[in-house]
Amino acid sequence: MNFATNHSDYFLMIEDDVKCAPRFVTQIVTIVSAWENKSWLTLNFSQLGFTGKLFCTRDLPCLVHFLFLFYQEMPCDYLLAHFHDLLMKPTPIQFFPSLFQHIGNSSSFDGKFNSFKDKEIEENDPGSPSNPAASIYTSLKVADGSVVMNAYSLDKNFFYTKSSEAGSHLTVVLDVPAKVFRVQVLTGSHLKDKNHLEEGRVELGYDATNRINDCDDYILLGLLENGTLSKQVLSNESGKKVKCVRFSVLLQDLYSRKNLSSEPCTQLMCSVWFSLA
Repeated sequence: MNFATNHSDYFLMIEDDVKCAPRFVTQIVTIVSAWENKSWLTLNFSQLGFTGKLFCTRDLPCLVHFLFLFYQEMPCDYLLAHFHDLLMKPTPIQFFPSLFQHIGNSSSFDGKFNSFKDKEIEENDPGSPSNPAASIYTSLKVADGSVVMNAYSLDKNFFYTKSSEAGSHLTVVLDVPAKVFRVQVLTGSHLKDKNHLEEGRVELGYDATNRINDCDDYILLGLLENGTLSKQVLSNESGKKVKCVRFSVLLQDLYSRKNLSSEPCTQLMCSVWFSLA
């Protein structure tokens, strides 16, 4: 840990007997960007042991010294809790689901075995989307005969747009804020690998002022890759619920730039997995 102090801005502890969730680095980078201006000592991406703990490297020298002093007294994860108390820092921020699962049986206690498993580990198969009741707002140019609500329907219909100007958006505003745990956005056309949006981003919105058709606090979920995004939403234990899912165009699409109105329309579909609990 001490070695990392002068080599990076952040340090992530991963032990050698864990299973990692898919794309865990990308998910952690997204979380860090949302928390970089907030006060925290650790961001926790696993509930078990010392695995999945993220630190700012500026805090490592003091932490390492503390661990050296008391390492023989108790395991590091126990010491970390005491370290928080000594510095009077906010409690660790725990994100769900966990990105790391313990698969070994070794323990920090001599002669002991550890068979604990994290019940909140991210799984590869999230099941089917549920798309809670919502209103849809967009500044995209609607193609003739297309219906914007098709972007959010769970059938095979798509929303069609003829041009995608930089800065234009499609925003899903949930009727009842919910705990969203996965979002998927698909763009393209009926021609394989054609006419997808080149650059776009998806953000999650929270609302403290009861706005009707928008939110006043957005955080980045991720950027489109080859016209698509399918991403797990990590949430902390505060239980803050999502009200808006906003898709924004970052670059005018190819066909609009070439002014080729005869080209096929871009299709767009948004799916949301959620829990009201």
